[in-house]
Amino acid sequence: MTCSVNSKDRLVKHDEELSLIETRQTDFEAQRTKVAALADLSSAPEMFRAEGFDSTDQLAAIYYDALDWKGKPTKVFAWIGMPQNVTEDVPAMVLVHGGGGTAFKDWVKEWTRRGYAAISIAVEGQTDQRRDKRWERHEWAGPERNGIYRDSDEPLEDQWMYHAVADTILASSLIRSVKGVDPERVGLMGISWGGVITSTVIGIDNRFVFAIPSYGCGDLAEAANQYGRALSENETYHEVWDPMLRMHKVAMPTLWLSWPEDQHFPMNHFAACYGRVSGEHMVALVPEMGHGHRAPQRRPEGYAFAESLLDGVGPWCVEKEVSLQADLVKVSFSSTKTLESAVLVSTTDTGVTGQRTWVESGATISKTDTKWTVTATLPKGSTAWFINVKSNDLVASSNYQQIK
Repeated sequence: MTCSVNSKDRLVKHDEELSLIETRQTDFEAQRTKVAALADLSSAPEMFRAEGFDSTDQLAAIYYDALDWKGKPTKVFAWIGMPQNVTEDVPAMVLVHGGGGTAFKDWVKEWTRRGYAAISIAVEGQTDQRRDKRWERHEWAGPERNGIYRDSDEPLEDQWMYHAVADTILASSLIRSVKGVDPERVGLMGISWGGVITSTVIGIDNRFVFAIPSYGCGDLAEAANQYGRALSENETYHEVWDPMLRMHKVAMPTLWLSWPEDQHFPMNHFAACYGRVSGEHMVALVPEMGHGHRAPQRRPEGYAFAESLLDGVGPWCVEKEVSLQADLVKVSFSSTKTLESAVLVSTTDTGVTGQRTWVESGATISKTDTKWTVTATLPKGSTAWFINVKSNDLVASSNYQQIK
């Protein structure tokens, strides 16, 4: 029995397609290996004082050496600060801005005021000085972000996320080397795109004692918004950059800070990330918080989380059990702080979570030993929900729940 010419052609084409797929998969595996190797950037990079900025001995504008980009050396602009009157080694924070942001001096000042060393980095080759309504790029700039992983067809070493991750790991190595910093107590916080970077870095660099991804997350290729439209067919995101690829490696405690109305990073994808981590996680979903650089900086949740970790007690409030029977919601929390009130936050809408209407309704809270139990009645037709508890101005949340 012989194949027709057309059949032979189809077999050849099929074999060629299989070979191409195997080649791409091998290439993606090599790229993932290169991304994992960024964890080896554990030596402190060289740094020097940035001229023309209002620096002091306590708070200074600097540049530090980063990776080459398209054959040229790059540096990163940053603000680095130490608290005053240091008598013993202090903890430290690495701070990563989001889209439209930069290395924020005030963000460093807020952490140093609380007794931390801090470094806030600019991950798009910019300083914190404006020109023509844009942050001014400096002479050693690396790549800028090109939309939503729009540079995925470029060589891995030229892609923005590759450099943003490297810049963050190098900033961590740098601040660990500063005299007066305890290198074993360094945390990481990122906002929006900085949250995406944070979600990526924590699956690569395990040196951080805790991390606070704000808004930004992984698992975005299936999101029913601009991220899903941009990433659904982006193989490089699926195979190399989605933080979910490494989220199971995240053993450090994490705080996932956002709000249910966020238009950019839907709650179900946010939840997919913290549901995958192997370490203990805490959630804070603050209704009407807003999306921007200032809101997570001003909210108290990140500072309280850091304090609870560094005091050795662990995340101060975490969900322990959750159940839904008929319309009765029951959630238990372990908390080292007094929980004064609780509310059920729910929606009856469908679609992208940030476009739904979220409603708060009454809940009862009781305490037995160290366990707090919250019960509430779920409104008819609810499609998603979570419980919020409060301790003074602090908000802690149960895991986001979808009703199928």
